[in-house]
Amino acid sequence: MLLGNLSIFYPSVLFLEGLPGFESAHTSLSISVFIMYIMAIIGNGFILIIIISQQRLHSPMYYFLCTLSLTDVVLSSSIVLKMLGIFWMNDKEITFLSCLVQMFFIHCFTSLESGVLMAMALDRYVAICKPLHYTTMLTNSLILKITIALIIRGTVIVTPCPLMASRLPFCQTHHISHSYCDHMAVVKLACADTTINSAYGLTVVLLCIVFDVSVIAMSYILILRTVLKLSSQTDKRKAFGTCSSHISTIIMFYTLGLFSFLTHRVGHIEPYIHVILSSLYLLVPPALNPIIYGVKTKEIRTAAYNLLSQSVK
Repeated sequence: MLLGNLSIFYPSVLFLEGLPGFESAHTSLSISVFIMYIMAIIGNGFILIIIISQQRLHSPMYYFLCTLSLTDVVLSSSIVLKMLGIFWMNDKEITFLSCLVQMFFIHCFTSLESGVLMAMALDRYVAICKPLHYTTMLTNSLILKITIALIIRGTVIVTPCPLMASRLPFCQTHHISHSYCDHMAVVKLACADTTINSAYGLTVVLLCIVFDVSVIAMSYILILRTVLKLSSQTDKRKAFGTCSSHISTIIMFYTLGLFSFLTHRVGHIEPYIHVILSSLYLLVPPALNPIIYGVKTKEIRTAAYNLLSQSVK
């Protein structure tokens, strides 16, 4: 296909291989993927209903949790629907444009999820270290501005990835060794120098993940310092309790993300192992986040019980 005066060749369709070299596991893996997706949709939907319907949960922490739940729904939906089509119906074909759109949504909402986790860490910092200023500092207006800023950040830094990929010539294989259109998996198909694409992908990681993790780490260092100064053991347990669900989510998200990132760039990894790790990175947090917050957050447990009690009556 020609674009302007430049001879840029790209296919009208690409083919997602699913689990390359391990096709026999497609059916069994699809069951796990389907279960995690249902958990993500139902769990995050329930979290949204609880927070929206319960007036006492209309506070900064739960507004950010709402954003996290919405992000998880979009993120998991971006990969699962096509993935199940591959596993169940061997529907591997995807148009080039659809592949670029999927690439954008996956990486943009991954950036947004990381940003929301960072915002939630700042929320916990203000709540524990500056409790008297909590309501005046974290106003609804500020929360909205933070959320919009995170969406803009993700859009601005991720948009060049599919645009740059669309300018590459794809004159050899059109088969992607993945179950979704990951940026690097698509770029590796090009029959040209992809150094700039790889460097920009790494830059996006540094701008988003490394920055967010640094802010989260600094927030929790300050929180820990404040908590250790408390004289009451009860107050210490209460402070740690308010952070436990968020810490669990952070560990899960960034640990899986680190493994997924390293399998692209360090050593020789079997393709199916990378696909599994990358899929878990995008599927496990959306499936487990509602459970983590439901189990570890007393306010959500109480609100869920009251909501269910009202629906039964």
